[in-house]
Amino acid sequence: MASTHKLILGRWKIIYSFPSIAGLFFIAYVIGALYLRGDSQRVLENQMMPNDSILHCNLFSGKWVYDNISYPSYKGNQCSLMEEDFACEKYGRKDLNYQKWRWQPNDCDLPRFNATALLEKLRGKKLTFAGDSLNRNQFMSMVCLIESSFPPSSFKSLIFKENSIIFKATDYNATIEFYWSPLLVESNCDYMASHGVRDRIFRVHAIEKHARKWTDADILVFDSYMWWLLPKMKLLWGSFGNSDAIYKEVGMRHRRYEMALNTWSDWLEFHVNRTRTKLFFMSLSPYHSVYVYYFLLMKGKTNKIKIKIQGLHDRKMAKMLVE
Repeated sequence: MASTHKLILGRWKIIYSFPSIAGLFFIAYVIGALYLRGDSQRVLENQMMPNDSILHCNLFSGKWVYDNISYPSYKGNQCSLMEEDFACEKYGRKDLNYQKWRWQPNDCDLPRFNATALLEKLRGKKLTFAGDSLNRNQFMSMVCLIESSFPPSSFKSLIFKENSIIFKATDYNATIEFYWSPLLVESNCDYMASHGVRDRIFRVHAIEKHARKWTDADILVFDSYMWWLLPKMKLLWGSFGNSDAIYKEVGMRHRRYEMALNTWSDWLEFHVNRTRTKLFFMSLSPYHSVYVYYFLLMKGKTNKIKIKIQGLHDRKMAKMLVE
């Protein structure tokens, strides 16, 4: 029987990650899209209805601007969802200026985030982030943004169920979920609690195991890329545990990635009602598996200590190395 872990939180106890500023831009884009395609409810702070410059603004054409007045949008060490693996400030990182950059489109200004308006927009709806830990970062960042805007006494819950982390804002009947599926298609890396698999095996045409969990979402945000970067992976014809299954080791990392995306897009074409469900896909962004290297670089120890960066998740070891 699948286990379910539910926490009803006044002052939240669970800890999660602080993503890159690029991730914050992606969240701003999703929220902006909800706003521009929706009704008069405000998802971003704006005293008036959006003017023509915002409605016709190319959000992708712009530059990063240093802003130490209004940023960061939330402080990582004050978010009770911050995962210790990524709690940079908690474990001694001093150069926090990377949190103070904001995206500035060339032809308009992005209004400030408004958590109340976002939850109003999500009232009675479900937003699902599906993919690997980069999308998990987006989920965590959005929840931290929401948490920073509400008093600790506001009623909310965080539920761990199988491959999902589910946030519920009870007063709004709003759900924001992360669903772990790093390759989108079925694989031997599909267990969120123990996914550190080096010998990766995937079924390129099998997606229903994951996809059936996505059908009730009103907004779907997908990502998948970094897990495909190994030089070789095993392609499985048949099912896991079947003695007649055929395994073949394949290279061509971009070709196998393309095949998986074809399976994913075919499923969307036939199973998602686009008049009801909004779809987003997040491409590759900087990822966090080399974070220990940067700690060592800051400490001037990269020439003295040789470590295997990929797959190092032992927090005590990481802390020992940088002390």
